[in-house]
Amino acid sequence: MTHLIVLSHFQARPLLAARPGAPTTLPLSLDLNLSQAEVSLAHDHVLLPDGQRLPWDDVASICDHENACYVIQANTPRKIQFFSETLNRAYSLMPTAKAPTMLVAGFPMHRIKDVDPHEDTLNKIKSIQPLTGRVLDTTMGLGYTAIQAARTATEVVTIELDPTVVEVCRLNPWSQALFTSPNISRLIGDAYDVVATLDEGSFSRIIHDPPTFSLAGDLYAADFYAELWRVLTPRGRLFHYVGDPRSRSGSSVTRGVTRRLQEVGFRRVLPRPGAFGVVAYK
Repeated sequence: MTHLIVLSHFQARPLLAARPGAPTTLPLSLDLNLSQAEVSLAHDHVLLPDGQRLPWDDVASICDHENACYVIQANTPRKIQFFSETLNRAYSLMPTAKAPTMLVAGFPMHRIKDVDPHEDTLNKIKSIQPLTGRVLDTTMGLGYTAIQAARTATEVVTIELDPTVVEVCRLNPWSQALFTSPNISRLIGDAYDVVATLDEGSFSRIIHDPPTFSLAGDLYAADFYAELWRVLTPRGRLFHYVGDPRSRSGSSVTRGVTRRLQEVGFRRVLPRPGAFGVVAYK
């Protein structure tokens, strides 16, 4: 897989600030804060390490669009955005000070207030540590949960409803391990249907981070929870993201989720407010 160069306003701003001193060099992240490289600043362009030349007008344009990330290809920035014919919605990559999130129909899919998407992922993972054996990630998204779980798990199976999301992942530097880690298996389909095909007692941990109830009510249903209970090993654990428990909607959803999880057989369901979810024990 070729090395991606992806920039956002977080990288464009220091470039513009350094421009008056050109020609010069500048340390800069070319992969949305994963690593640092050195770029050369000329009077009419920025010279990237792979030989691409990015005109200053394009750098200024990137700086002006604070909710967008751009992959640089053939000396040209291209906004990372796709429209899904499958679900009739738009997806785009949105930068933060650390890991980017994905905008789904204009709404961020990660917590970005007082926490970045990477820290948000770590909070979910910590709630059901240790992650060993086989792990099921019911909703892939940008793959951060699957990637983090794969560091300690034997295998991670992650499910994504929309193939268009995979295209966003291919251009996100933070998602590359989805395609390179030998212990991550990606499945395309509706988690409601896919989980029903999985073997009984085949996962020691499940991470269930569904869209909001209004978008995916079937992933909050008792019959789906029964399937999650079925595929868990004895004494396995499930983390279920439900949203801010202090909000009116989050509090209501948490109560309903807790009740239905208990009804299908989970012996304990405990709140994990720091991770905006609950942990259920089989």
